[in-house]
Amino acid sequence: MLKKLFIAIFLIFLIFFTINFTQIKTNEKNNITIGSSLPLSGINKELGKEIIEGANSYYSHINAKGGIGGKKLTFLYYDDKYEPQNTLTNTINLIEKDSVFALFSFVGTPTTKAILPKIYDLDIPFIAPYTGASFLRNIEFDNVVNFRSSYKEEIEEIVKYLNEEKKLKRFAIFYQNDDYGEEGYIAAIEALNKRGLSLIGEGTYKRNTLSIRHALHEIKSSNPEVIIIVGAYKPSAHFIRKARECCFKDVIFAPISFVNANALIKELDGNGNNILFSQTVPTYEDNSLKVANEYLKLLKFYYPNAAPTYASFESFLAAKLLVEALKRTKNDITRKNFLEELKKLPKDILGKIPIEYKNTQLLNQVYLSVYKNNKFQLVDKNYDKN
Repeated sequence: MLKKLFIAIFLIFLIFFTINFTQIKTNEKNNITIGSSLPLSGINKELGKEIIEGANSYYSHINAKGGIGGKKLTFLYYDDKYEPQNTLTNTINLIEKDSVFALFSFVGTPTTKAILPKIYDLDIPFIAPYTGASFLRNIEFDNVVNFRSSYKEEIEEIVKYLNEEKKLKRFAIFYQNDDYGEEGYIAAIEALNKRGLSLIGEGTYKRNTLSIRHALHEIKSSNPEVIIIVGAYKPSAHFIRKARECCFKDVIFAPISFVNANALIKELDGNGNNILFSQTVPTYEDNSLKVANEYLKLLKFYYPNAAPTYASFESFLAAKLLVEALKRTKNDITRKNFLEELKKLPKDILGKIPIEYKNTQLLNQVYLSVYKNNKFQLVDKNYDKN
């Protein structure tokens, strides 16, 4: 009798396990999981939040329409506080525990550098990291597809405009004291040397701090006309505010895109005076762009309390391309097929925002803007007309 009871219990357990195992496998087959690690706390948290809002607006829209061939998209993300060790831990969890199909929109240069060996060895798709780092633009990394232009291209455009059109020659730089800042520093030197110029001043601050006093002191004595800014939005805003108070009334501040223009303006209480912004996407307020109108509509629907920003618009566009590539794999959704389709997407798939896969990136333009009358406005570059 006891033996029969044990057999019955064993059979019940076996059936239960089989049903649950099958359900897990079914769920895996019915979902495509995309993973990310980005700052959701700390002094760079706004950037992480905006990226999630932009991407999730489009992913949610696709899921509401039935997903991709019946498969729903799951966007899974972890907070790394913009610290490389946290990013590495999160990446290991995403790959080994969560079995993600691809990694998407990781934020930062030092953070992505920490995980580069792992994603290279595992050959997992690494899509649209929010950084313009040169080491991610290595053609040997077939599994890395950047969305945005590089920091080198951004700073070249800043220097070109301010030197060739505005005739300014005295450039200094304020930058984060890590791999990200070093990327910007080297790019600035190269852009200036190309024109027979050199940096006349420089100052650094430590990542995830607001310690800008020493940098301001170092730059102050050089009497610059332009200060290129390669940092995060909070320390960059703190630097600009203190610089305006102490000594720089007419200096042009030139932050690159990672600084996060919207968050910077918010920190400065809407004062965009003498700031030239570099962006890797056009303004979302351009109603002639069909995709910008789509972004505004979906962001308002899925995140009614979120304000549109450059970062969330960029994330939305990158998510749209990721989805388009998945759709084109038909019923054979493999990592290899997905990457192949992503790299050969039509140039006009985003309408008036042209894409072309070259130098491991899909977007290859830089947009300069100023903030006036409570909105970002593109600057008129005469050399673009020649």
